[in-house]
Amino acid sequence: MVKPLTFKGDKKPKKRKRAADPDALVEKAEQELASRAEGNAEDVDNDDSWVSAEGVPDVVGPVMFVLPTDPPTSLACDANGNVFTLPIENMVDGNPATAEPHDVRQVWVANKIAGTENFRFKGHHNKFLSCDKFGIFSATTEAVSPLETFVVIATPDTPGTFQIQTLRETYLAVKESTSSKANAMPEVRGDAADITFDTTLRIRMQARFKPRLKATKEEKAREKISRKELEAAVGRRLEEDEVKRLKRARREGDYHEQLLDLKVKNKHDKYS
Repeated sequence: MVKPLTFKGDKKPKKRKRAADPDALVEKAEQELASRAEGNAEDVDNDDSWVSAEGVPDVVGPVMFVLPTDPPTSLACDANGNVFTLPIENMVDGNPATAEPHDVRQVWVANKIAGTENFRFKGHHNKFLSCDKFGIFSATTEAVSPLETFVVIATPDTPGTFQIQTLRETYLAVKESTSSKANAMPEVRGDAADITFDTTLRIRMQARFKPRLKATKEEKAREKISRKELEAAVGRRLEEDEVKRLKRARREGDYHEQLLDLKVKNKHDKYS
């Protein structure tokens, strides 16, 4: 194509900008929102912080049993399947309610047995916690039988604490060591007949597995959207009540329906 002659000093004609396609802007904004929501969901799924289980439904995934000893200890096992108490090193101001594991031997994976209200607890070496008829704990088996089956009971008068009951209706409890060695650690047994202070423990767990906490974080992630993003999605400036309406819709799950209503309103206003 032959271009017209130009001379030095001539003003260059301004290029006309092509008007942006409103539908394309809306589509781009929705893609950005979807990408951001996906990123927020990944953040929730990767949350490795530790929190306290508040009820039996919370007990799932990696857990740590905080035992009622002074100083605080946790239930642990070694690669040979020996079960013992291990001092807790990660706490805020010595508060057992803030305990986190510092050793993989303190971590158990909790799973509810399908079709029952019973639990099984797998150690770091892929063997299950077991309690025999004498109340002796071990973790040496890869199969689950009644010996590897437990009931988690929320303590009625002490919120945030639990009892671990065997199928013989005895309880996990800590006792003073019978060893004559200095600084001997407390022992743990599964033959306590009654609920006492020594059977009452806390369960710490990873935040990403806690159902209520995960739901709350996902809800907050959905709420995080700016006015600019909402206006880009609708294709025009929004009134304050419309912004509130869309943000509320993101919390309540009908965001796309409300967004569509505003887009339809846009077209009616444009051609009225």
